[in-house]
Amino acid sequence: MSSTSPSLLHLAVALDGTGWHPASWREPSARPRDLFTAGYWADLVAEAERGLIDFVTFEDGLGPQSAHLLDPDERTDQVRGRLDAVLIASRIAPLTRNIGLVPTVVATHTEPFHISKAIATLDYVSAGRAGLRVQITARPHEAAHFGRRTIPRIDAYDSPTAQDLVTDLFDEAADHIEVVRRLWDSWEDDAEIRDVATGRFIDRDKLHYIDFEGRHFSVKGPSITPRPPQGQPLVTALAHQTVPFRLVARSTDVGYVTPHDSDEARAIVDEIRTEQAAAGRAEEPLHLFGDLVVFLDDDPAEAAARRERLDALAGSPYTSDARIFTGTPTQLADLLQELASAGLTGFRLRPAVAAHDLPRITRGLVPELQRRGAFRTAYEADTLRGLLGLTRPANRYAATPVA
Repeated sequence: MSSTSPSLLHLAVALDGTGWHPASWREPSARPRDLFTAGYWADLVAEAERGLIDFVTFEDGLGPQSAHLLDPDERTDQVRGRLDAVLIASRIAPLTRNIGLVPTVVATHTEPFHISKAIATLDYVSAGRAGLRVQITARPHEAAHFGRRTIPRIDAYDSPTAQDLVTDLFDEAADHIEVVRRLWDSWEDDAEIRDVATGRFIDRDKLHYIDFEGRHFSVKGPSITPRPPQGQPLVTALAHQTVPFRLVARSTDVGYVTPHDSDEARAIVDEIRTEQAAAGRAEEPLHLFGDLVVFLDDDPAEAAARRERLDALAGSPYTSDARIFTGTPTQLADLLQELASAGLTGFRLRPAVAAHDLPRITRGLVPELQRRGAFRTAYEADTLRGLLGLTRPANRYAATPVA
């Protein structure tokens, strides 16, 4: 059965520190002393690849992790600090063969020219397995790191002022993605000649100015990096409501959404598909992945007890924007198939404790889905786009497009 068959689910794993539960680093298996080493991340991705996972995402940010939405907290009992997500992915790429690598980038303060060449480079290093997860930030203290703009403090995300700010930041993210995509196309696929006899390394006529002029960016181009192996590496984003749904619909290849049941999943899918049609992309493939935090054990009582123990260590019950699943791999397989019936094409699973729950995904959930004929039994594509059934796009600037 093909890995791109519509009847098969796609699975991604979201990696963040020692896991998504704030007390995860205190588990005996968590390896907190190794957290800032390449070997730690290589081991996690190797486990995900053994489970035939489509891709992993790496969290990132422009400030220390915090329990607060808008400000850094003063807690010292939780993991603080990160390695750069793009650099982690680039370090891991030569150690893997099939799995996709999708680092997070913050569009709000990061120049799209730099991101375009960083992800293009990752696509070369990984031989066509790169993507990016675009994120925004409305945190004033993070804007202060750069000193080029100020972001007004907001007290609640549901206020009119906050909604205006968030809408503007997502509009900026859409322009950011557009610039990145155009820069990836600014070199035609055959721009490099490398003809020693004639002394011509490059055909300058096949490098193009993108001449992007928008409210947020003015970028001339071309890139300094040739067109990536995938042509267009995977662009992904997380969305919780209409404004980010619109970004997913008009600009991405994969959107991560956070429904808590199948009815909510169906409503989200319908809204995004409507926005996708309004953006003129109705015929283009767009994957919608449901996000879930997972506590997995062979016995549901064990999973519940582990979650309670971690909550006690953290000092409060763990909450999340995504549904929190506590149970067995078989029960999780039931839930994923139920949610998939609402129109989701895949899932991004967030291991509560990476060292514990990731192996339960790869060695428990994946075999159960395979037994049901709902997940691949081998990698059957050489690129991340191929794993997701996405074709390699033609170059928008080429006179004679090469697909």
